[in-house]
Amino acid sequence: MKKNPREMLNEFMGGLQSVKDYSGEQVGAFMNLLGACYKPSKLDVKTKELISVGIAAYNRCEYCIVFHVYKALEAGATPEEIMEAAMVAVAFGGGPSMAYSVTLLKDSVEEFRKDFNK
Repeated sequence: MKKNPREMLNEFMGGLQSVKDYSGEQVGAFMNLLGACYKPSKLDVKTKELISVGIAAYNRCEYCIVFHVYKALEAGATPEEIMEAAMVAVAFGGGPSMAYSVTLLKDSVEEFRKDFNK
């Protein structure tokens, strides 16, 4: 069954908020770590998001794929750059990474690129 990237993104973001009610300290600590890691430094945010896309495809983490494709587009990445990052993951992850790259990752790019006029 084909998954809807926008619904998955909303589900992930909503789940993150609701879990804060139970484990706010831990969720906050995780979000602080993300904030520190994605702060521009030697690498810009776009580059960090492209790395994240590759890692997500390699690990076959569906919510990570959806989230980081969105964030990569938001940071200024082009669909071509996102797919190239995914193909680097395929070099390491083989068939499973390819399967996620040509389905959910591709669908996420197509769904979210409209939000950023790409």
